[in-house]
Amino acid sequence: MELVSTLGAFVLALGILIVFHEFGHYLVARLAGVKVLRFSVGFGMPLLKKRFGRDQTEWVLAAFPFGGYVKMLDEREGEVDPAESHRAFNRQSVWRRIAIVAAGPIANFLLAILLYWILFVSGVPGLKPVVGEPPANTPAAIAQLRSGDLILKVNEVPVETWQSLRWELLDHAVQKSVVKLEIVNEQDQLRFANLDLSGIGPEELDAGLLEQIGIVRYDAPIAPVIGDVLEGDPASRDGLRSGDVIEAVGDKPVLRWSEVVEAVRAAPGQALAFDLLRDGVAVRVTVVTDSVADGDTEIGRIGAGPQIDEERLERLLVQVRYPVGEAMYRATAKMFEVSVFTLRMLGRMIVGDISLKNLSGPITIADYAGQSAKVGWLAYLNFLALISISLGVLNLLPVPVLDGGHLMYYLVEIGKGSPVSERALELGQRIGLVLLFALMAFAIYNDLGRLASG
Repeated sequence: MELVSTLGAFVLALGILIVFHEFGHYLVARLAGVKVLRFSVGFGMPLLKKRFGRDQTEWVLAAFPFGGYVKMLDEREGEVDPAESHRAFNRQSVWRRIAIVAAGPIANFLLAILLYWILFVSGVPGLKPVVGEPPANTPAAIAQLRSGDLILKVNEVPVETWQSLRWELLDHAVQKSVVKLEIVNEQDQLRFANLDLSGIGPEELDAGLLEQIGIVRYDAPIAPVIGDVLEGDPASRDGLRSGDVIEAVGDKPVLRWSEVVEAVRAAPGQALAFDLLRDGVAVRVTVVTDSVADGDTEIGRIGAGPQIDEERLERLLVQVRYPVGEAMYRATAKMFEVSVFTLRMLGRMIVGDISLKNLSGPITIADYAGQSAKVGWLAYLNFLALISISLGVLNLLPVPVLDGGHLMYYLVEIGKGSPVSERALELGQRIGLVLLFALMAFAIYNDLGRLASG
């Protein structure tokens, strides 16, 4: 069932991204007066097709979903009725051809802005970047971060959530810079710290940036006191009550709720003895846990949650929401920020500063799609925005067969005053295909390596 939902989320994401990209080409081609013969989502054998519109454009859903295309009238690809030759793509001015080709990636960037705008208007829930005690000798420890510190800004850029903190630090780690942190501690005292990221190399980026820097999440010590008990689940069925103080599970003393969770998860379908303090009286209750699937393993569950200190919880949670106008500004800025970061990462990979192991293929992307969809629609929209930007940037690279390769040819045409020769185009196509297949093969190899390593 999990595989089906992951594949469903992945195919839906591909469909949305491909449709937007190709519709960008289609719309600008129509505005430029070019006749569109086919709009295809996917490659290979058509599963569904329908002709409609003034030009009887053929709309196709094909079997292989990794891409799509818009086929336009073109004298280089067959005979064209002289009465329609003015509508052929190759007859358009170089500037119109540039607009048509660039419209696909631009559509992906506009989609990302729209998705970020929806997120910023709706409100993005998250955890405030409150840090735990950093491990010794890490950059965070050297910068003298302390447990309970709330990071407010990185180089004057506000960071409201863990996600935004990670993003800012990743960006600066790629640049190997020293960043200035604005921090407030648990006593509401403001201070500044310099975090040195110059020593972060490819291995650290591969292994998990924040952990390597020494920035760990604050583990709020939740007392082992039962709050909510779900009716019909093992906890209520076997006699646990709200307000019970858990002193031991399976004869092992516990001091935090996390230790209770750990003990329960490790005992799927087993009887566990709970030593409790109930209204000042020592009580022992035996609970038979449920066994539930967690990926490929089984874990225990009892259907009980802890009592929450609302004041402490308020310090850890945040919801980032902006007015409509400001949300559009921030969404646009976010799109440019992610685009520049993506280009910077690609550049560092090319020169060897960042390992090519960071390349992800369809298997990893499908996994991310499934995980984000499981978290909720806001996480899924954020995933879509990131992938849409990546698709836009990738398509603008000056590689033949990609949109960026065609744009490169048109710029050469502007410079020399005549189109690139057919022989050069054919050679470029072959080189571009080899590069793309090699890149895809390496990305899939990375995916399989991640699967093998768990």
